[in-house]
Amino acid sequence: MSVIITRQRHILIVEDDGDICLLMEILLQSSDVTIRRAKTLAAAQEALEEDQPDVVVLDNRLPDGFGIDLISTIKKKYPAVKVMMVTGVDHAAQDLALEVGADAFLAKPFTKEQLVQSIRSLLTP
Repeated sequence: MSVIITRQRHILIVEDDGDICLLMEILLQSSDVTIRRAKTLAAAQEALEEDQPDVVVLDNRLPDGFGIDLISTIKKKYPAVKVMMVTGVDHAAQDLALEVGADAFLAKPFTKEQLVQSIRSLLTP
């Protein structure tokens, strides 16, 4: 199953676990998608300033803070950017993530189908 998209789309994966990040990148890879990675909130903010993605896949627990704290900033500065919070540690974060502006939430562990379907729904106008 691949992500079917009509124009080049950009996804920013903010995840400090290299294996999970690589797995998500492989699962989402398609000729119509470019993927950028960031391992920290600081790196994510730099990436957002350089090139706004269509979707940010955002882990909650990162080395320099909580991804949930970046959601409102993304929504204020880049309102067209969709945010999907992904976390496996704190399921209570789901309500808070959605409350502060996340467009979707995906709990770890997730299946390939769940990830692809979530991204597809965020990329569909």
